[in-house]
Amino acid sequence: MTMSVVTSVCVADENPFFNYQNWKTPHGTYPFNEIKTEHYMPAFEEGMKQGLAEIDEIANNPKKPTFANTIEAYEKSGRLLSVVASCFYNLTNSETNDELQKLEMELSPKMSEYSSTIRLNEKLFERIKTVYEQRDKLKLTKEQYKMLTDIYESFANNGANLSKEDKEKYRELSARLSRLTLQYGQNVLKATNAWTLLVTKEDDLKGLNDDTKQMLKKNAEKKGVTGYLLNLKPTTYIPVMQDCDNRDLRRELYMAYNTRCVGGEFDNTEIIKDIVNTRLELAQLFGKKNYADKSLHKTMAETSSNVYKLLDELRDNYMPVAKQEVEELQKYASENGFYGSLQGWDWSYWSKKLKNEKYSVSDDEIRQYFPLDAVKEGVFGLAKRLYGVTFKENKDIQVYHPEVCAYEVFDEKGKYIAVYYADFHPRDGKRGGAWMNDFKPQWKEGKKNSRPHIVNVMNFTRPTEDKPALLTYDEVRTFLHEFGHGLHGMLTQCQYASMSGTNVPRDFVELPSQFNENFIDEKEFLDTFAKHYQTGEQMPQDLIDRMKRASNYHAAYACARQLSFGYLDMAWHSITEPFEVSDCQTTEQAVLDFGNAAMKQVQVLPIVEGTQMETAFTHIFSGGYAAGYYSYKWSELLDADAFAVFKEAAKKNGSIFDKKAAKLFRENILERGGTENPMDLYKRFRGGEPTINALMERDGIKAIVIK
Repeated sequence: MTMSVVTSVCVADENPFFNYQNWKTPHGTYPFNEIKTEHYMPAFEEGMKQGLAEIDEIANNPKKPTFANTIEAYEKSGRLLSVVASCFYNLTNSETNDELQKLEMELSPKMSEYSSTIRLNEKLFERIKTVYEQRDKLKLTKEQYKMLTDIYESFANNGANLSKEDKEKYRELSARLSRLTLQYGQNVLKATNAWTLLVTKEDDLKGLNDDTKQMLKKNAEKKGVTGYLLNLKPTTYIPVMQDCDNRDLRRELYMAYNTRCVGGEFDNTEIIKDIVNTRLELAQLFGKKNYADKSLHKTMAETSSNVYKLLDELRDNYMPVAKQEVEELQKYASENGFYGSLQGWDWSYWSKKLKNEKYSVSDDEIRQYFPLDAVKEGVFGLAKRLYGVTFKENKDIQVYHPEVCAYEVFDEKGKYIAVYYADFHPRDGKRGGAWMNDFKPQWKEGKKNSRPHIVNVMNFTRPTEDKPALLTYDEVRTFLHEFGHGLHGMLTQCQYASMSGTNVPRDFVELPSQFNENFIDEKEFLDTFAKHYQTGEQMPQDLIDRMKRASNYHAAYACARQLSFGYLDMAWHSITEPFEVSDCQTTEQAVLDFGNAAMKQVQVLPIVEGTQMETAFTHIFSGGYAAGYYSYKWSELLDADAFAVFKEAAKKNGSIFDKKAAKLFRENILERGGTENPMDLYKRFRGGEPTINALMERDGIKAIVIK
């Protein structure tokens, strides 16, 4: 591989990345104010150059391979590249622009080639293999044993055991897949940002609250037009679909959202075909029947049959109830003047109305008690009550956007343990959704415990001119979810960076996040922060009771929707022959037909011609969830079972903030990262394997079929 040298235009003294070990920032955080776009490519190139030199030194070491000179040395290699990549790829998700996206495309083949060069280094693999074969004779800790096993299997599963010819094929396929998935993700962001609709008559927005209309008006003002400018960001899409009385407008927004990247300038249908066929070819290069078989071997599920067993069990138990929920809503809508079959753009609207009528609870009422600053206090307070963790904002920590807040995190003894960044509101440069990532992982070196820098990125309702940001129930739940991931990253106590924090199997990583969501329905938690933003009055008991009763509302429908995504994901990654388009079909129609067929068994609303979600399904086509979307339901089973420990403790001692249960959860789940088999960690916390019972009970579903 040929690497270009650092140019004289960007010498070491001018490029902050080259001095990362000596940054004079709090806790060595990124000096964002100094980092410019032109710094990235020289830093990436120098990082790759250094990384390959370090790998060559390990591979050509004349000494006998040992855990220290081979495995630990490999673990510590490529630090500069990790530093620049962590910064760059965090920003391409949360604060990107045309320049960064262009650079991302340019870097994609370089990074793919860099990775392949290391994975296919025969001398390096021989040394790793030598240590691996002696693993049972070495005096290794559990974490060292697990890391050795993971590294060996990672090389083996990324081409190290392939023939010379197949290794070159692997390089080619990896580079192609990297390019395709990147293009897919960029298309989704561009398509989402490209669509707007100007509404000139306020009457067309009847049903929306004043805050939402003010936001839409501000959108228009920013673009220099008069009226109300709608877009496809969650802060617009969700309230319009739930509250707008104008059915035609709801339909227009629904169709725009659910046909993103179907044809047109940002078409993803051909890219989907290329992605799944490339993944299949990669899997078959390793002797696997399909990509799911290759992907699942390092998960808790382990096999496709186990995934389908879970999906089918949930389908059999939840679908009868989901159909009843649809029938009930159809009847309710008909009784209230709606004539026709409920469509995708009707569900949220009528569902919210029925929910308000059944439980006398509405988002507008709830939001008054969820101003963002108070919610932050509540979420941070939850961490303190359970784990003794406290947060202190530090404005000296530089941030990548003025809206981002940075905090120092301290343990129960007042000792610094992490930096936490919080980025709450939508921007054009930020992709949709919510997520957690790290700018710096945690590891130990000698007596030093190098602590992590964690970020939560979300897309919450913005403040208005006369009101603070008032969050919906779902937004508070999302905050709790992502903060659960954050705690997994912040509380980690591991020896090696590759094992720390959220470096765990996909179907285990969602446990801490989904576990954290459970507290939103607990009065004891709500009492700590939920106060009216104007009067300061605590959320009344009556409203909490109504929220609690409504917590299972349409749980079966929600489960069916998640199952549809899981079946869709598995269908695309279980193909054993290349996905082909017949002469009588377009690629667009073939992709849509395939997806509809995959989801049909859990479809409870009519399929709308031309719509499909896989063209904008970034989780599986540009994220890390290919053949892994089922993990949300897998983790949901775990989180319900885990939270049952706290519920049982609350019955005994009167508090959901049970210190004993929290200590067990922290020590066995949050602190251990990927250092052991996840089921072993879970059983150590729980005392046994999880069952579906707690999830069924929480969702109010009576078991029909338990296989």
